[in-house]
Order: sequence, then C-alpha cells, then structure tokens
Amino acid sequence: MNYSMLKLMINLLLCIIFVGFFNSSVLAGGSFTFKLGNDPEPKQQQVKQKHKKAGPPAHAPAHGYRAKRQYQYYPAQKVYHDSEKGLYFYLKGDNWEVGASLPSHLRAGLGESVTLELDTDKPYVHNAEHVKKYPPKKSMSKNI
Repeated sequence: MNYSMLKLMINLLLCIIFVGFFNSSVLAGGSFTFKLGNDPEPKQQQVKQKHKKAGPPAHAPAHGYRAKRQYQYYPAQKVYHDSEKGLYFYLKGDNWEVGASLPSHLRAGLGESVTLELDTDKPYVHNAEHVKKYPPKKSMSKNI
C-alpha cells in the first residue's frame, strides 16, 4: 500500500467518524461548534440580564421575605383595590369576588379610602381586622 492510498483511507475514515458524530449529536438534540482560523475571542463578554425583584421565585418558600403590596381600602363598601394589578376585591353575598371593575351599586358609594400595605395577594383575609380598625364613618385618608 502506497502513501497516497493510506492518506485517502485515513481521510475517508475521518469523514465517516465526523458524519457519524454529527448525526448522533443532532439526533440526540445536541449541538457543536468549531472554528476555522485564528479568530480571537472578545476580551469581555457582556451578558444582559433582566432586572429582577429581590426575593425568592414564586414557587420557593420565602423564609421571612415577603413583598409588601399596596391596596386602597374603602371601609364604606368593604372594597379593596390593587392599583398595580388593576383589580377590585369586594363582597358578593358571603363570598369575595375579584374583578377589573366594580358593580355600579358599589362604585357609587365608595367614600374615603385608606392605604394599606399588606404581604398578601388576598387582602380580604384580614377584613375582620380592617372593619374594626377602620369603621366607615371614622375612615380618613391616611397611610399605614
């Protein structure tokens, strides 16, 4: 066997290995990268990150950390408004309802409001406490 025949067989073997690797890598969902030439790496790679709120992700336990949410509480109608989400929480019979708007009979008599900072997305769970602390006739616009 001469040198050119050996060189041809080695090249053929390398092509078979390359094609086999490429097919198995692609079929397995992998990827690969190769460079030709001497392309220098950038000195600094900038990674863009979105600004995230402090605290754990929603699915993880908070271990003492809770974000405070602001609500407007209208004692005359026992209505809570979350302006960040644009939601109203109000009583309908014995159940609390959530909606983007209020029924007209509640909207007409909202009266004065109180700003509450709570660590929950269900402000109505503290309603018994709020009713005692902010009776309708004594409510004033004040912050807590």
